[in-house]
Amino acid sequence: MAGLQTGAPTPTDITVHSQSRVLEVAFSDGKHFRIPFELMRIYSPSAEVQGHGPGQEVLQTGKREVDLVGLEPVGNYAVQPTFSDGHDTGLFSWDYLYFLGSEQDRLWSDYEQRLKAAGVERDAPMPAKGGHACGSH
Repeated sequence: MAGLQTGAPTPTDITVHSQSRVLEVAFSDGKHFRIPFELMRIYSPSAEVQGHGPGQEVLQTGKREVDLVGLEPVGNYAVQPTFSDGHDTGLFSWDYLYFLGSEQDRLWSDYEQRLKAAGVERDAPMPAKGGHACGSH
């Protein structure tokens, strides 16, 4: 999980827009981002999505209509969203939200390339979970 870097911008305002499915975040450096819930969900920093190391990422599909049903603060450094598909294990630090907001175009492009390489559609349902039992998700 990304932590807080010294001197890094921090949120001055966070607004959940349920209708348009975006998290609007204003930062102390004047930057302002509208981060789609789908982008947050497919790039969740959780072990369930990121795996336990490089190359273990789990490609997320079927998340276009995902909603944000809860958003809890975690200390003074992060928020923990709960998504409508039940996913709630990702801690989104301020640094990570800034990264998602500032790198949206590249992240969407990377996601589309990963979908193509895997031969799956963006809206395909996620496969059933296998017998992975590490206990971290």
